[in-house]
Amino acid sequence: MTTRIDRRMAKLKAEGRPALITYFMGGDPDYDTSLDIMKALPKAGSDIIELGMPFSDPMADGPAIQAAGLRALKNGQTLAKTLKMAQDFRVHDDETPIVMMGYYNPIYIYGVDRFLADAKASGIDGLIVVDLPPEMDEELCIPAVKAGINFIRLATPTTDDQRLPKVLENTSGFVYYVSMTGITGSALADTTKVDAAVKRIKSHTDLPVCVGFGVKTAEQARSIGAYADGVVVGTAIVNAIANVIGPQGRMTANPADAVATLVTGLSQGVRTARLAPAQ
Repeated sequence: MTTRIDRRMAKLKAEGRPALITYFMGGDPDYDTSLDIMKALPKAGSDIIELGMPFSDPMADGPAIQAAGLRALKNGQTLAKTLKMAQDFRVHDDETPIVMMGYYNPIYIYGVDRFLADAKASGIDGLIVVDLPPEMDEELCIPAVKAGINFIRLATPTTDDQRLPKVLENTSGFVYYVSMTGITGSALADTTKVDAAVKRIKSHTDLPVCVGFGVKTAEQARSIGAYADGVVVGTAIVNAIANVIGPQGRMTANPADAVATLVTGLSQGVRTARLAPAQ
């Protein structure tokens, strides 16, 4: 199978630059604003969109993404509405890959077969489900791949060479390297260590390796993009949205504009990651 993710990563490899992968929480702060944010991402330079599925008990999310999920749930966001958001986005953009990211519980309650059928129909290209280990691939991973949807696995600093082949076994699309042991939004890890980790993963797979957790600035995106196939940014985007929401939930500025400004800078970072410095 070839998905939008595969095509986009191949295109960027031919161009000699890394992907900018941007995460936001579906439904934060409300459905219409969130859809506007999603539409703004490709225009600002995002290559792949990670669409967060809000969940009440996230185990790997830091305070910012937890708060975004709670805002979304409070305003009525559901898994069905998150799928509809992708479908609405596809009306105007049939090229940008969409990866849904979250936890297994909402998918399990929705029903795996129904979810995969609806995800495919909504234009979803990949899934990142952080609490399903490789030992549970029969639950969702293998059915997703059979449905034509990439299943993207996380690797971490504690994923050693003995464990890595199992993690990579049914992974497709790209490998998401979590650059630290901890929650989202923590400090960026030492880039030299991340460089070594990317090389180690690449010795086990031909898949692109994308790095996230801790990237907040264009300079950090440039540093990571010098050796990774993609740079993932999430918490900084979620914070850009939160920063324009007042205490009563009233927006002090347009969240889509705030996100677009941030992503434009990040995009410049990844686009200049592999340019030779001026002499």
